[in-house]
This record gives sequence, C-alpha cells and structure tokens, in this order.
Amino acid sequence: MINKVDNNVYEVPIGYRPGMRVPGRIFVSEELLKMVEPGTIDQVANVATLPGIVKYSMALPDAHLGYGFPIGGVAAFHENGGIISPGGVGFDINCGVRLLYSNLEARSVQPLISTLIDDLFQAVPSGVGATSRLHVSDHELTETFIHGAKWAVEQGYGVEADIEHCEENGSMAGADPAQVSIKARKRGRPQLGTLGSGNHFLEIQKVEEIFDQTIAKRFGLFKGQITVMIHCGSRGAGHQICTDHLEVISRAVHKYKIDIPDKQLSCAPIGSPEAKNYFGAMVCAANYAWSNRHIIAHWTREVFEKYFNYAKLDLLYDVAHNVAKIEEHKLNDKLERLYVHRKGATRAFGPGRIEVPAAYRDLGQPVLIPGSMGTPSYVLCGSDKALELTFGSACHGAGRIMSRTRAKKTYTGQDVKAALSGKGIKVKATHPAMLAEEAPQVYKPSDKVVEVVHNLGIATKVAKLVPLGVSKG
Repeated sequence: MINKVDNNVYEVPIGYRPGMRVPGRIFVSEELLKMVEPGTIDQVANVATLPGIVKYSMALPDAHLGYGFPIGGVAAFHENGGIISPGGVGFDINCGVRLLYSNLEARSVQPLISTLIDDLFQAVPSGVGATSRLHVSDHELTETFIHGAKWAVEQGYGVEADIEHCEENGSMAGADPAQVSIKARKRGRPQLGTLGSGNHFLEIQKVEEIFDQTIAKRFGLFKGQITVMIHCGSRGAGHQICTDHLEVISRAVHKYKIDIPDKQLSCAPIGSPEAKNYFGAMVCAANYAWSNRHIIAHWTREVFEKYFNYAKLDLLYDVAHNVAKIEEHKLNDKLERLYVHRKGATRAFGPGRIEVPAAYRDLGQPVLIPGSMGTPSYVLCGSDKALELTFGSACHGAGRIMSRTRAKKTYTGQDVKAALSGKGIKVKATHPAMLAEEAPQVYKPSDKVVEVVHNLGIATKVAKLVPLGVSKG
C-alpha cells in the first residue's frame, strides 16, 4: 500500500517490503498513478534496499518498468558505503536529447517539411544496426571515448559554442577506454553518427506556445519558430559496455555479500575495482553519445543550409537521460559527494550551480522533455526545488504504458502514419512496425506528465513545441 503525502507525491513506506533502508517517493498525479504498473512500484521498493542509498528511492511521473531500476528512476548513494549499479543507468548509456533553435519561422519551412524529412532521413542513418557515413579508426574511437563532443568539434562537426551548451560540456571526466571490450569497440566504430531505433528520433518542430516570455527570450525561443530535437544515445557501444560489465558486477554481488531482491539490481561497492571499471567504461559510452549527437546535429545543419542559405541552428542545450554522476548535494545542511543514478531522468539544476552553462546560470538549467511521436515536447527551466526534492532531476519524456509487442498487435504502421499525416505531421521510418511500436497512444500524455513537474516546482514550463516532421529508426 502506498500513501499520499502531498499533491503529486506518494510514498512507498519502508514496510512495503523487507530490507528497505529508505522509503520510496513517486512524484505523480492521481490520474497518472493509475497508469503506473504495480511492478514499477515494486522496483522503487527494491532500489530502496541497496546499500548506502540516501533519502529516498524515487520515481518521476513518466515512470514505468525497467531493467532493475524503473525507467524514470532516481537514486543517490553515499560515496562511503554506497554502490554503483548498471541497472540504475540502463543499457543505452547517455541516451539523451539536444535541442537546436533556429532563426527560421514555421511559415517559411512548412512547405518544405516533406523534402527536409526525406533529406534528413538520408543524411542521418537510422534503424537497427545502421552504419554511419563516418569511418573512424580505432584511435579516433578512443579519442571519442575520452573527449566526447570536444573530439567532434575538433574534427569539424559543430562549433566551440556548442560545447558550452552541453551537459558536462559534452565530455565527462573519468573515462577509461581500457575497460571497453573489443566487441564494444567493434559495435561502436561503424555507428558513430547514427540515430538508432526504438524511441529515438530526429524531429522538426514549431514553437507553439510560450509560457515564460523572459526565460524563453534568454533561451532564444519565440512563438512560430522552427526547432529541431535529436533523441539518441550511445548505440551498440553503450549496450555492449553495459552487457559486459553486468556480467562482472553480477559476480561482485556475491563477492561482497550484498543482498539484493532482484538480480537485475547487481551492483558493486563504490571504490571497488568492479565499480571503478564500470564507471570508467560508462563514461566512455556517455562521451560517445555526446559526440554522436554532435555529429548528427552537424549533418542536420547542412540539410537546412541546403534549402535556407541564411539558416542558423544554434544549440540550446543537450541533456543526458541515462547516467550515473558524482555530484555535490546538501544533506543535513552540509555538502556531500554522492553517486546519483538517473535512469530515464533528466538533470534539472537550479540557478547558481556551477554545472549550469554561464549563459543560463542565473536562471537555471534548460530541461528538455520530448513528447512521444506526434505529441508536444516541452522546454522547462530547472529550479532549486528540484535539488530539494529529487537531487535536481526531472522526468525525461512521457513514459510508456504499453509494451512494444502489444503495440504491434494493437496498431499498424500504416494506420499510425495516416493518423499523423492527418494532423499535418510528416513521418519517415525504416519499417512500418517501428511506427506501430512508437504510436502516440502507447505513451502517457506528455502534457500531463510535464504538468506534474511544473506544479511541484521541479522545473517550470517555458515553451511548448509541436512536431511538423519526424525521422525515425
């Protein structure tokens, strides 16, 4: 039984299951709570049993079942006595979103949407096993693992200003390429500069509504403007890195005598060789993902410049969804270093944090929450309340309510495409089944998810973006 403790806040009490060290907290409206599977609540409780967990095991309003941790899950662990868990990061390490804002108005671009989407579909390879136009050597791949987006800029993809507007400046410290297997390298080399499949997308959008004129202006947004959102991650490299280290860490659970209620919560003590090795490899995957999105953004700019020679697409921000970070947070009125796991969750730091780009530091970090295919996306601004409630975390999207298998039995790609076309949205995908899997109806309503975040004060709404054209895996 879970208890309502406030509007949009529910608690999973310590007595929910044996071994819980802290309560669970689910940040969700009464309406959205009905869409949360019981198994997701069980996963919140399971995470609360892990050693060194701080404050609460958390789930955000887009939460649904994941591997070990729920997707939409957040948990922080003490540096001394805590653990690191691949299940708290996910297989697609640094799956994330970047938003480009343009100097173009929708009325000028809409007549060319079909052409632009067709060209973007050709320029940015997508789909399962897609290979890139880019052919990197093993040395260049190592440089990508270490330097991330900085490597991409040095190779002529993007500009220096882009780096300033990436989380971690597009390059986390602590990468250890020696912990990346040959198999992960083989999977990663041909995929740098590819979109992938599943819920990944490249979307041309229009700013439909501005909620906060002052912040929107600082973010470079105006009503009727064209934006481009890129959603993808670390591709096969990240998946293989997670797979390889899960195998090692699953043995570490026994070695260090850690009692876990679910084998998918395999973890290792912070400071142990297994934890250090996983973290070093995870950082490599995160940096690869930032470089990947950087390259895709560069090719996106080239397509727009082909049709609009005056086009400018600047980077508003780039956020990670699946990552573990060492961060300082206030506990009992003093700062403490914590290992914060965000799995299907977006960082949402408030004003003054050094991690926020200088251009936004007095406002708070831009928070990007994509909708499902055909539904609105949102730009928000992080707040101090997020640091108080969720270790500076917001949701990362709408959150699934239907499995991909069931979606394919319920919808057809042709019907989904026709429905989107009826709304004036051009969509292109590698296979019709991909459209069925990602039908808008298989996700929670993005506006209701964002409303919870806004009403709690975790992040405040700045702008609403609606899709005009979508390129899918």
